[in-house]
Amino acid sequence: MQRLLWPIAAFLAATVLITLGVWWWALGSALDQLATRAQTELSLATSRLKSYQQRYRQLAVVLADHPGLEALAQGGGDASAVAALLQAAADKTGSRAVFVLSADGRLLAASDPGWAAQASNSEAWFHRAHNGALGRAQVYLDGARMFFMAAPISLPRHKPVGVLVVAAGVEPVESDLAANPNALFFTDANGVVFVTNRSEFLLADAGQAADTGKARSAADFPAGVTRPLPTHGQLHRHGHTIWTFAEGAVFSGWALHLGQPAPVLDLEAEILVDAGPARLSAFYQAALAGATALVFGAVLLILTERRMALTARLAIEAAANQRLEQRVALRTEQLSGVNLDLRQQIRERREAEEALRRAQQDLVQAGKLSALGQMSAGISHELNQPLMAIRSFAENAETFLERGDLDTTRGNLARISDLARRMGRIIRNLNAFARKEGEPMTDVDLVAVVAAALELSEKQLENAGVAVEWLAPEGRVMVRGGEVRLQQVLMNLLSNAADAMEDSAEKVVTIAIDESDATTRLSVRDTGPGLDEPERVFDPFYSTKAVGRAEGMGLGLSISYGIVQSFGGRIAGRNLPGGGAEFTVELTPVALEDAA
Repeated sequence: MQRLLWPIAAFLAATVLITLGVWWWALGSALDQLATRAQTELSLATSRLKSYQQRYRQLAVVLADHPGLEALAQGGGDASAVAALLQAAADKTGSRAVFVLSADGRLLAASDPGWAAQASNSEAWFHRAHNGALGRAQVYLDGARMFFMAAPISLPRHKPVGVLVVAAGVEPVESDLAANPNALFFTDANGVVFVTNRSEFLLADAGQAADTGKARSAADFPAGVTRPLPTHGQLHRHGHTIWTFAEGAVFSGWALHLGQPAPVLDLEAEILVDAGPARLSAFYQAALAGATALVFGAVLLILTERRMALTARLAIEAAANQRLEQRVALRTEQLSGVNLDLRQQIRERREAEEALRRAQQDLVQAGKLSALGQMSAGISHELNQPLMAIRSFAENAETFLERGDLDTTRGNLARISDLARRMGRIIRNLNAFARKEGEPMTDVDLVAVVAAALELSEKQLENAGVAVEWLAPEGRVMVRGGEVRLQQVLMNLLSNAADAMEDSAEKVVTIAIDESDATTRLSVRDTGPGLDEPERVFDPFYSTKAVGRAEGMGLGLSISYGIVQSFGGRIAGRNLPGGGAEFTVELTPVALEDAA
């Protein structure tokens, strides 16, 4: 630990420097952002005051051209009529007063003689208007602050004969600025706050904050201005001016000060924005940087100590590792031999699985051929009847053709064509059923599968005296599977049902398709004695048929179970409450539009 004292001291010193540097940088960045927003607020406030003065300046220019004012200024006219005109203009525009002065400064008419009587022809605004320009001034009268807008009353190509003055109060502007949370104020040439949204600054000496303590004479200020601004001084940080305030003052702590001249208004626009959030943000960022550095240092110290301990421990473990490597080499040699044996076993297992798969396919094919053997007698009868009928119709057609009976001949030929199509359909179904189906799953019409299976099993069911109840749905019912393999499953279920009902008084097989939910169900019911062991009917070589019978191998349902499982479906058997058995095949449905 002694070796780490100097690095720890150096790191703490660096942490302090980093914290101060981050504080300084964060403070400058926050003040820059604050100054940008303050500049925008100051420009908006200046524009509002300028618009306010412009409105009354235009009023003075328009009223100065009134003929009645020109006549009054020349010594004629009706003073009472002009006073009424001026009073109406003051009422409509919200002016404090509107009055007319002669060229020598005498009051000729006014909307409020009390205000106008205090105007003086010695002011700069009067001389400017008397010389033909527009005069403007900030005026203090009896504690009231007003803007004077003076316009010359002129005759064409003559020197002005009088001056029209519009006096506007500052209260509307201050009311407009009151909603701004920042301190906005406008100072005159003497540095006195003339317009502000904070009563604490009203008629205060704003110039003192930038002075170096030099006193001003009382003549520089209007009467009654004695209070200073509630500031403690100013600071300069990152090129910005900061005014400091006491606790409980307008601002608690720092306030960013910005100013810009407004020559059009003869005022200086200034703003104070609370810099407390900026200082707090800089403090938090500096604290975060210091805490991060300390955490990093603590982690680094812990890692260094662990590194030293690890180095010592590694030296101890090196010898043990050497001995371990020798043992690993010996064990690896042993495992290599075991690995070769495992690979041989895996290869033999794959070969066994392939042989099992081929055996299963052969069993499926054998089952289909066995079913074809059982149906051979019925199929021969099905084909023999159409052949005999074709022969008879052909002989009759020859006889009728010799007689010239073409209609009868044409009817016989049509019947021969129908019988040939029937024989072709039977042979086509037999060929499809007998072949090995190795194609992947497709979209299959379950209704067509049932129809084909019933056609192939028709003679076998008829010979067994089995009646079939099958109400085919309207339209197709599309499922995922293989057409031939589904036919084999259904024919196996029909054959088992016929065998089960051999000793039953009533022999009825009911086939139904249910699409009530997300699964399509095909059910086959019989009226036989039911299943002895429903849970074992799908086991290979399980059969309840007599020993020695050709159909008693017990592989049909097992093969059907594997076929349905390969389609991602499910097959199940159960006993019905009223007697008989029911087998249900559940398959994944397919939308008819997708199949098309």
